Amino acid sequence: QVQVVESGGGLVQAGGSLRLSCGASGSIGTINGVAWYRQAPGNQREFVAVLTGGGSTNYADSVKGRFTISRDNAKNTVYLEMNSLKPEDTAVYYCKVVVGLSAYWGQGTQVTVSS
Repeated sequence: QVQVVESGGGLVQAGGSLRLSCGASGSIGTINGVAWYRQAPGNQREFVAVLTGGGSTNYADSVKGRFTISRDNAKNTVYLEMNSLKPEDTAVYYCKVVVGLSAYWGQGTQVTVSS
């Protein structure tokens, strides 16, 4: 079993920055990828960014140039650096860790951007 925990959310003014962290622990074998998703009230969960096991990254168009996904292998942690935040970035942010053929989700961390 793999446990995934997100942290780093909070309240920030528009134009500000936050860094989210995604930590994985437990029976971690080969991590095939780590992705961030977000879900705003009344909306479906949407893709934000992904970091593959090979180190490739991909971003949703809405966050390109503002968000950066990175990892610290020694800490088993993936980060989502969010800059130039907008009110429309307000959502619960979830981390998904893919180990083998299984996907594990965290509980989410709230990000609120005030205008």
